[in-house]
Amino acid sequence: MVAPPRTISREPGAIPAMRKSPPGRKAGRSGTEGPLPLYHRIFTVLRQEITEGTWPDGVSLPNEHELAARFGVARITIRRALDDLAREGLLDRTRGKGTFARVGTEPPFRQDLRGLLESLIIMGRETSVSILDFAYVAAPPEVAAALEIPPQAVVQKSVRVRSHGGKRFSYLTTWVPEEIGRHFERDDLARAPLLSLLDAAGYRVSRADQVISARAADPMVAEALAVPLGTALLSIRRQVRDESGRVVEYIQALYQPELYEYQMDMQRVLRSGRSLWAVAAEAAE
Repeated sequence: MVAPPRTISREPGAIPAMRKSPPGRKAGRSGTEGPLPLYHRIFTVLRQEITEGTWPDGVSLPNEHELAARFGVARITIRRALDDLAREGLLDRTRGKGTFARVGTEPPFRQDLRGLLESLIIMGRETSVSILDFAYVAAPPEVAAALEIPPQAVVQKSVRVRSHGGKRFSYLTTWVPEEIGRHFERDDLARAPLLSLLDAAGYRVSRADQVISARAADPMVAEALAVPLGTALLSIRRQVRDESGRVVEYIQALYQPELYEYQMDMQRVLRSGRSLWAVAAEAAE
């Protein structure tokens, strides 16, 4: 059995022990101290260790008693973290034998920024989707501004969850101007990527502007993605324009970072006498 790291060591794979609760607090018993449940924070640490090779495939992890001592929590908190790791396919738990790391072979879904629109269509075809909501509503102020339409104008709103390899990885809220949205129905969104539907309706998409940040999962998103409340998610807000420059879609997308990632090639370029980093495709312009 691999000895559990318990001290502040610089040996490969060792990390500092999790800070214990202040005297008089029993966060370890309930596992809910802080903005994220304590068991989920332990789950996150162990998941990172497994995926980064601290616990190689087939290696036995410390038992519940040892992990509880390492993190300064109760066994029930450790058990919840291990249960979640097992559900994600990162552990094999066999009664009487132990708990063994299982390094997954399924890579995260990767989107290449060099061909953003093309990769979005490919992603739509290679993943499955569930439609949670589809309706025509008055555009909220932020949405109206993003779509460059009058406040309270009617828009088509859809909420979808995409899955890859049986795992839910994205929560997508999309708004489309009403006259554009009337070209397709709820069932169409379930069978084809939205960008393909826009093209088929005569709105040839030519560019997209997006902002990437992070956001914590609220109760609705957490339930839809089957993650704990407050889980950190990759957040993307994207305006999609057609060849005339009109905004034909505004999307707010939330992704599980361990299941979805962006890839881009960067290159140093000289512009206006300054050395800057640029995406490789932009550097060639």
